[in-house]
Amino acid sequence: MVEVKNILCAVDFSEISPRVASYAQSLAQGLDANVYVLHVAPSIDQYAYLRIPPTDFQEHVNEAIVDAENSMETFVQENFDIEKVTGKVLSGYAVDVILDFVKLENIDLIVIGTHGRSGLDRVLFGSVAEKVVKSSKVPVITIRPEKKS
Repeated sequence: MVEVKNILCAVDFSEISPRVASYAQSLAQGLDANVYVLHVAPSIDQYAYLRIPPTDFQEHVNEAIVDAENSMETFVQENFDIEKVTGKVLSGYAVDVILDFVKLENIDLIVIGTHGRSGLDRVLFGSVAEKVVKSSKVPVITIRPEKKS
């Protein structure tokens, strides 16, 4: 039987993130598993194509990381009522950071939200969730946004 002891709850603090957290918490309670809530902030490398000196962006990137850490603390307090939960903010290309974190923390299952984009939006913005699903060596549960009536 497969044993799930560590669940990764990947969030971007968008409106779907609380729903992703709810699924991760329910699974963790049923499986007596740990939850790692991960947010990936962009790194300075992701702005290289703009050809602006890195020093101009470094302060903004640092501020974004500090803001994300504060948001993570609040997010965990508001969305989890289990003890075995750890919030983490890392920086880099989201797909790579998520997959590296899976290896580092021996994650058994990933819960991640999608934005439900289609057509041109999907082509332009891509999908972190889709890339994680295609590349992950562990199972991935994707949570779609609720359809508005």
